[in-house]
Amino acid sequence: MPKSFQWVLWLTVLALFLGVVSGPGLLLVVPFLGWFAYKAYQDYQELAGAPVGGFGINPANAYRNPHVRIPEVPVQGLRVFAQEVVATNAQLLEDLHRVGAMDVLTRQQVARDAEAARLRISNEVRTLQADKQALEAQIVDVRAVAEVHSVGYYDFEHPAEASVKLAADLEGVRSRIKEAIRAKTAVRSVTGFTFNNSEKEGAKFVRDLTKLLLRAYNAEAENCVKTARAGNYHVAQNRLEKAREQIRKSGAMIGLDVTESFHVLRLREIELATLHLQAVAAAKEEERARREEAREAARALKELEAAKARQQKTVDHHLNVLAKLEETGDTEGAARVREQLAEAQAALADVDNRLANTRAGYVYVISNLGSFGERMVKIGMTRRLDPMDRVKELGDASVPFNFDVHALFFSQDAVDVEAMLHRHFAAQRVNRVNLRREYFYATPEDVRTALAEHDVEVVEFRTTADAEEFHLSEEIRATENAPVLESVGR
Repeated sequence: MPKSFQWVLWLTVLALFLGVVSGPGLLLVVPFLGWFAYKAYQDYQELAGAPVGGFGINPANAYRNPHVRIPEVPVQGLRVFAQEVVATNAQLLEDLHRVGAMDVLTRQQVARDAEAARLRISNEVRTLQADKQALEAQIVDVRAVAEVHSVGYYDFEHPAEASVKLAADLEGVRSRIKEAIRAKTAVRSVTGFTFNNSEKEGAKFVRDLTKLLLRAYNAEAENCVKTARAGNYHVAQNRLEKAREQIRKSGAMIGLDVTESFHVLRLREIELATLHLQAVAAAKEEERARREEAREAARALKELEAAKARQQKTVDHHLNVLAKLEETGDTEGAARVREQLAEAQAALADVDNRLANTRAGYVYVISNLGSFGERMVKIGMTRRLDPMDRVKELGDASVPFNFDVHALFFSQDAVDVEAMLHRHFAAQRVNRVNLRREYFYATPEDVRTALAEHDVEVVEFRTTADAEEFHLSEEIRATENAPVLESVGR
């Protein structure tokens, strides 16, 4: 314990004793007691880690003299430090109240609060206005939809919606249809019509009848779209034309007619449906043809591999026979076998070449007089070992008669020869949608001329078609009908 604390303790005991013994003795001890108390206070500050003179935090240093540096928060002596800060803050508040600065600060704070409230309210007002506009737009949309629905036009499922190419066009057409309905330009009728000598009732009669007949027209147009098929646009077009004519007759009393511009829009809507369906059908047909080509290529490859195995077996057989003949000294037999071996090796090399060269194959020109008439041929190619197998497959149950072969020749680049002929007769192609259908409006003579123009050598080309089954069928039909015709003549 510091000596100052001990002296204060002893002097306190002595003061109490003297106070009891005599009053004048107490007066002598009190000054010493105060001095030792002050020393004890300084010792206490030193024990707490504070400097003897304190930290120097006072109004003169804290805010009245900005050039005086305020000490940092100490690690020790926090209590003394806090007491000086509190005292200085109290003096600061007293000074602020004395000069009226607190009123200014209060007014500034109130102003800042008012500005923040104003900004908050402004944001809320803008949000409410945006919500109001959105609700008004929804109300307008609902009214517009209700107006369009009142005349029988709905956003039904349309085939072209799934089309990447036609979806935007369909959206534009539908938008113009709705705009025409809202603008009252979908139909036209007479004006000034009276009913029971009342123009008001006449206008109501015209309005109701117009709405009724327009609903019927739109329903027919929607049915045309829903029943559309690939390639039947003209059927749907005629159907809608008839519906328009029927409406014109039904509304003749008020001069009612569907406007040409609105009618064209509904026809375009139908056309888009048929175009998409045609594209889907063409894609399916192309995929079917691609699968058929893949199967044909697989069959050709299988045949070539089997032929190579057979030919290799033949070559091996001749090699074994030749070795035995040479061992026995049969020179004549060995010579014959060498010739046969050379032929077998040449055939094997040809098969290897066919396997390696995927463009090699047979080009064929065939026709079917009984099925397609005189001016139609099919031009194609096959890699099959026996190309007639492919021709026979084409004459299966899908056509009533077999095909006649006009030309069938091998080419190292059969793909190029086939493509050249297809380009030559492109204008006469029968199916302009599915180009894998290799039929052309041409005669065998036309194809032979085209081959000669492009310097393609063909050993044999027949320009006439036997059409045996067709001619026999015609003869049988004529024989069966002869008695009937004779009896009719009598």
